[in-house]
Amino acid sequence: MILINRYLSKTIFLSVLVVLLVLCMLSMLGKIVDDLGAVSGNYTFAELLIYVSLRLPQNINEFMPFAALVGSLIGLGSLASSSELTAIRAAGVSLLQITWAVLKPIIVLIILSLLLAEYIVPVSYDYAENRRAEKRNKTRSALLSTSGLWNKEKNEFMHFNRVQTDGRLQGVTRYQFDEQSQLIATSFARTAAFTNDYWLEEDVIETTFNGDTTQQQQYPTRQWFNQLSPELLSILTQETDKLAITKLHRYIDYLKQQNIDAARYQLSFWEKVLQPLAIISLVLIAVSFVFGSLREVTMGYRIFIGVLVGIAFQMSQRLLGPTSLVYEFPPVLAVAVPILICLFLGVFLLVKKR
Repeated sequence: MILINRYLSKTIFLSVLVVLLVLCMLSMLGKIVDDLGAVSGNYTFAELLIYVSLRLPQNINEFMPFAALVGSLIGLGSLASSSELTAIRAAGVSLLQITWAVLKPIIVLIILSLLLAEYIVPVSYDYAENRRAEKRNKTRSALLSTSGLWNKEKNEFMHFNRVQTDGRLQGVTRYQFDEQSQLIATSFARTAAFTNDYWLEEDVIETTFNGDTTQQQQYPTRQWFNQLSPELLSILTQETDKLAITKLHRYIDYLKQQNIDAARYQLSFWEKVLQPLAIISLVLIAVSFVFGSLREVTMGYRIFIGVLVGIAFQMSQRLLGPTSLVYEFPPVLAVAVPILICLFLGVFLLVKKR
């Protein structure tokens, strides 16, 4: 039984790795073709290859669910085509034992994917983008909008013209309101840098409003205390799907403290947290297909069905995600519903085939 378990696990592990490798290579090739037009000066073809290679951890994490589904179909399908699954069942190995043998290498890959998403992807992706911008002689401020970046904390609104990659702020405008939402003060600082537990503003001009009169003051430097640390600020300027789970959780807590809608970040958080369950549900679907309706079909047909199931799963999540933001129902439901449907369908088909 131990030898059978090892053989099944090894077959599935290698099949998933091959599919993952093919998907990553295709993605890298597509990125190289798209970026060839930008090759010039310091941004050589070698730099392009480095840039694409640094984004490999992101590709692995992104394609893991799809690779687990198709790889399981291919691995188990090859065993079924050679009648090895029939021999394994005849040896007294139950469907539950086979399913567990299939899931063991998948769990290892899930752990690898989680570690990549938490520790490697945010660093490698950010470094890749910074290096590419540097070689192309462009300054990457990390802002997603040319109009700058807005943030709110309690009764204060703030706008940053530019956020540098080292966390330094340029063009800091602050608007302070009282409890009746009346503007009481505005200020503009040329730059701001985080020191210890506060921001140090430089070249500050402050205007205060007292009824019908205003008063203006200038400060060479001024301390600014708030809860917006450079770490939280870096979250604001990055794509949510590239953020670590712990950072997302920390920023969601910050937004809730400020009574700001955090649905967009909650959606990304739950997508990352529930990805292991999504992978397991897709693998259960693959196992049920091989022991059911896809038992006697060709390998090409199995791959085709796997691709269709993977696309349908991804499309359902991508449709429900934005829908949850528009209609304001919990983002966790938008992520969990397709996963639970796949999970229940896989378990139901497996129980039916016992």
